[in-house]
Amino acid sequence: MAGENVTLRGVLRDVLLAAAVTGRAEPAPLNRPWPLLLRWTRYVGVGRLPYGLVANLFGLALTVGLVAGTVSLLSTETMRRGLYVSDGTKFFIAVAVTAPLALRDRHPLGAWRLSFLAMALIDVGDWLTVPYVPAGSFAAVATLYTVAVRCSRDVTLGVAIISFAGVWIKDPASGAGASVLLLLPLAVGYAVRVRQTSRRELAEQEKRHQDAEAVLTERQRIARELHDVVAHHMSMIAIQAEAAPYKVETVPDETRRDLAEIRATALDALTELRRILGVLRSEDGADTAPQPSLERLDELVGNARGAGLRVETRLDGDLAGLPPGVGLTAYRILQEALSNAMRHAPGSRVEVEASCEGGIVWLGVVNGPPAGGPGSVPPLPGGGHGLVGMRERAAALGGELTARPTSEGGFAVTASLPVKAREAT
Repeated sequence: MAGENVTLRGVLRDVLLAAAVTGRAEPAPLNRPWPLLLRWTRYVGVGRLPYGLVANLFGLALTVGLVAGTVSLLSTETMRRGLYVSDGTKFFIAVAVTAPLALRDRHPLGAWRLSFLAMALIDVGDWLTVPYVPAGSFAAVATLYTVAVRCSRDVTLGVAIISFAGVWIKDPASGAGASVLLLLPLAVGYAVRVRQTSRRELAEQEKRHQDAEAVLTERQRIARELHDVVAHHMSMIAIQAEAAPYKVETVPDETRRDLAEIRATALDALTELRRILGVLRSEDGADTAPQPSLERLDELVGNARGAGLRVETRLDGDLAGLPPGVGLTAYRILQEALSNAMRHAPGSRVEVEASCEGGIVWLGVVNGPPAGGPGSVPPLPGGGHGLVGMRERAAALGGELTARPTSEGGFAVTASLPVKAREAT
């Protein structure tokens, strides 16, 4: 019995009370995308306006038309029956039953509550052949559909229960037909909501998968570049250890043995490194070229200027003498930041700053809005992993990277990289 009471209270609170008073619908922004079946309106100019704005204006215009039609209908029917009803009463009834149409896009639950009260309290059975105003029935069906699309399952269930109870209480003779009429928009709306929710969850899952894949791909690329840097130094150690005995005529045998062991150890380490990380190298050999560093910054800036960006540079400190791994990471971060500026803000003014001070490499790329102003041109498709890759590279060296929009409508990327890379925590 206690369990049944708890379930009953849950139904009253989460279903009926939510539908009648406390429930809320999902918001619908004015600039939401147009439905697929209505995108042809773009060719006649209407589709270029925000869909939410057009939907609200259409609902308002439809409400005005239904008010006029309802007043005319009530006037005709009351006159035919020899009844006197003031024009104010007829206008009030017409507005009360059709006003939910103008509210349903912005306030679906509020529109349904208003529609339910108007249809429950207004009885025109003496004027018409049915106790419901036709325009009010149309408004009720429209609001029920919107509630089913924009509200949770519990709220929709509460709305359905209250609506069914209302039509049976008001007019049992037409209750069966009215129930079928109410069930149709509820079922269709709920099916649309399930489909939209599934697509939204699938899109979010794909976004998480893409982010994870971007991180893994960028780590593979970093591993390949790390292989090149470390392999180069290990090769140099082996070569120097082998050549050292020939630089001096008299070298003790013990020293020769030590140098031979150093060479053998370096070669073993190089072989092991190639075996473990070499599998990550591209099959086409595209990554076998020497890895870039900030020594090639002028070339990178020149390419950006050739693409239409107005680039200004400020360089300070010994940027050419950075360790290979740090120089490579700094180059890749600046490369990706400039590529983002080319894609999202073509023709903009870009400030590039790079400095080395106190054992820290400071990087900054700040671009303004596109040359034609924000939103003047669509962004070009990207080819890299963007912010995910830049953050991954900075974190690999124990550095930090921030990326944020600017108040002028542009974008700023800043990074700090330790010259002596520490292990990322």
